[in-house]
Amino acid sequence: MFRTKRTGLVRRLWRSRAPVEGDGETDTRTHGSGGCCMGKSTKVTGKTSAGTEAELKALTHSILKKIKEKQLEGLLQAVESKGGARSPCLLLPSKVDTKLGQQSYSLPLLLYKVFRWPDLRHCSELKRLSCCESYGKINPELVCCNPHHMSRLCELDSPDSGPSSTDTEGTTYSAPVGLSDSQALQESGDRSHWCVVAYWEEKTRVGRLYSVQEPSLDIFYDLPQGNGFCLGQLSSDNKSPLVQMVRTKIGYGIQLSREHDGVWVYNRSCYPIFIKSATLDNPDSRTLLVHKVFPGFSIKAFDFEKADSLQRPNDHEFTQQPRTGFTVQISFVKGWGQCYTRQFISSCPCWLEVIFNNR
Repeated sequence: MFRTKRTGLVRRLWRSRAPVEGDGETDTRTHGSGGCCMGKSTKVTGKTSAGTEAELKALTHSILKKIKEKQLEGLLQAVESKGGARSPCLLLPSKVDTKLGQQSYSLPLLLYKVFRWPDLRHCSELKRLSCCESYGKINPELVCCNPHHMSRLCELDSPDSGPSSTDTEGTTYSAPVGLSDSQALQESGDRSHWCVVAYWEEKTRVGRLYSVQEPSLDIFYDLPQGNGFCLGQLSSDNKSPLVQMVRTKIGYGIQLSREHDGVWVYNRSCYPIFIKSATLDNPDSRTLLVHKVFPGFSIKAFDFEKADSLQRPNDHEFTQQPRTGFTVQISFVKGWGQCYTRQFISSCPCWLEVIFNNR
């Protein structure tokens, strides 16, 4: 039977949909299902019934067949590469609702659920990435429905919430391992950057400082269309099996983006990252916390205005290095803190130090 190109694209897209628990393909690491800053990721509960699956397939096919072929090709590129390849925006009407059984979904929400997060309940749980054409626009008639132009929003637990719902670890302090702000500025030799990035393997820094001037930066080990700080190209003498294993798990890595309200970190990899930043804490806390960020999630890792006003007279790290408030530490795959065998980030296999230029 004659098959159109559009039909072939639609079938490939359906085969590339995000799996749900019970279909034999679930991988919460890759698709970022579950909560952020929680004790553990939560999988999609309940296997989809055959009837619901058939209805979802029919509805998705019906929607996709109305989309232009060029747009379908861009969506397929995004979905099959899991966001690794650059893909265009998928601009579709924002006010079109679809109905699945008794449940109504907006068109963007349905596509985000089908192709990335089956457990997604509302678009308010998402943050649009700064690379997207719809970024910063309020209620446009056309909105981008590319699921890989979105991220899950990492909401920190409120100060009053109990410890059972947090996945943050207090840290004890020794002398700082990383660079001071003056060292970073002197070594980068550039005052026009908004931050510099240092890559460390355990206690050894690998490569030169990377000076960042563009609004966003990809930091990765292996990215199909990578443009930014490629850790895979750095020469390292570290033969530790753990370091070598973690290197390969960095994959698509992270994206740093300077936005109007601060600096955001988007976890593009298939494994959690761990972040310590003074502006993520309760201002009255006496220690810095390490926050776990699952794949597919974004977190507002740094707030310039808040950093300027922070005062921690009882914090040993701040008294040793008063401008630590302008530094963020990020570890790939492995965490550190009181509940880990690694007490300090210098014991983590692969980690980053992001030093902000406050001048």
